[in-house]
Amino acid sequence: MDNGEVGIVNIFPPQETVSIFDTTLRDGEQSPGATLYKHEKLEIARQLARLGVDIIEAGFPAASPGDLDAVAEIARTVGTPDGPVIAGLARANRGDIAKAWEAVRHAAKPRIHTFIATSDIHMEHKLRMTREEVIRCVREMVAFARSFCDNVEFSPEDAGRSDPRFLYEVLAAALESGATTLNIPDTVGYTTPWEFGELIRLIIENTPGLKDKVANGEVIISVHTHDDLGLATANALAGVRNGARQVECTINGIGERAGNCSLEEVVMALYVRQPFFGLRTNIVTTEIHRTSDMVSRYTGIPVPPNKAIVGANAFAHEAGIHQDGMLKHKRTYEIMDASLVGVPESRLVLGKHSGRHAFRVRLEQLGYHLSPEQLDEAFRRFKALADKKKYVADADIEALVGEQLYQPVETWHLEQVQVICGNKNIPTATVVLRRHDGEVLSATGTGTGPVDAAYTAIRQIVQVPNRLIEYTVQSVTEGIDAVGDVTVRIEGEAGDERLNPQTGSTHRIYSGRGVDTDIIVASAKAYVQALNRLIAAKEERRAFVAIS
Repeated sequence: MDNGEVGIVNIFPPQETVSIFDTTLRDGEQSPGATLYKHEKLEIARQLARLGVDIIEAGFPAASPGDLDAVAEIARTVGTPDGPVIAGLARANRGDIAKAWEAVRHAAKPRIHTFIATSDIHMEHKLRMTREEVIRCVREMVAFARSFCDNVEFSPEDAGRSDPRFLYEVLAAALESGATTLNIPDTVGYTTPWEFGELIRLIIENTPGLKDKVANGEVIISVHTHDDLGLATANALAGVRNGARQVECTINGIGERAGNCSLEEVVMALYVRQPFFGLRTNIVTTEIHRTSDMVSRYTGIPVPPNKAIVGANAFAHEAGIHQDGMLKHKRTYEIMDASLVGVPESRLVLGKHSGRHAFRVRLEQLGYHLSPEQLDEAFRRFKALADKKKYVADADIEALVGEQLYQPVETWHLEQVQVICGNKNIPTATVVLRRHDGEVLSATGTGTGPVDAAYTAIRQIVQVPNRLIEYTVQSVTEGIDAVGDVTVRIEGEAGDERLNPQTGSTHRIYSGRGVDTDIIVASAKAYVQALNRLIAAKEERRAFVAIS
């Protein structure tokens, strides 16, 4: 027993480090609207390497030729000898595993991650396989994966709802066939920390041959948790307390349904509570904030203000008692410094009189190292904002630079938007867009409000069928001159039913974000960005059909 707890495994693996397996580019991309393109995946993978993750699950190569190509490019460019392991996901069949190897073989440290469901409900209704057939498949497919590389991970899908005794048999089969990492997924976020921690302990104790291999560090136990009950991080940490030494997670906790275990939460829990866990990670915590912002902007999924570690309010104090305590001693109401996760503490006041050098220095302090051309554009945008605001905050700068850097391929660019509205006027908007070939088009539309009018005008120009399903706006900073950050999500025809095999729908959701001191302009930017993502998906599909 330890700290009054029961069920903690007595024999822990010898290593003191918990490996961080990031699946933002695979499971995270399955968030509705989080479609990522090759260059975006590559930029995120590079940032994940700077963050210090141990394994990057770069995608599901068998899902599409585009996914295979993106995983292969990440393997070639990010999977260097001193970089992270690059993993590809594969169902337990020869075709998927061969595709995974085709993609990850370019990495210095490749991994094949294969899985099959083990819960009765999945085996009966999805796989239509008996328990004996599943075990036979595990033996054959793990061995097949091992014939390509020495680093093979196996996952019994929906382990959280599986019969534990059957799990022991399945995991033993995977172990005997050469699996080096056994991942235990709570696929539907069903379990509680007490149950999940106990499951990990019992797996180590009861799977034939596993306990000694875990104790010797020959095999790693991993956990993969989902947040359907809001327990993903708690479950992952319970798994770690019971002998798991790899955690599978995503940046900002994005993923299927309610999302995955949040990387930043697990990492900082192990950091802040190191005396309790006695473990560490290889994560460069000062890169967390920038990674969070990059993923948020590329996926179009905003970070909630109250999100732990990376939310805007994570280090904010408004209550008088809290403020008084903070002034007397910082640790009264803060268990970590904002600087630990890379939240900037600016000492430079920037405004319209600030020069290029001061701006560049501040960008570097924020973690942005821009090329001369990118710096020119960023400085121009900064000056334009400084003419509208007396003081430009770090959050404003990050929003501007993020919008500049994390753009999809632009088929259309917003040149101008002008609106007329009021309680006695019909809201009317005139919009000017520039197409990638240089042609400039304009249109005028009316609507129920200025944003609706602007969107009507944009649709007249772009002429791509879509449906607006979500519109949100939040202030980047405080004050009447604050920069607004708008997020929109649209549903449009993807042109490939295979892109959404679960629903069979040919529609997908695309996100866009825009920032500006004028909310109407920010709204127009966000809508155009979402449309650019939709158009890019259509073009990618056309190119694939042409090649085929």
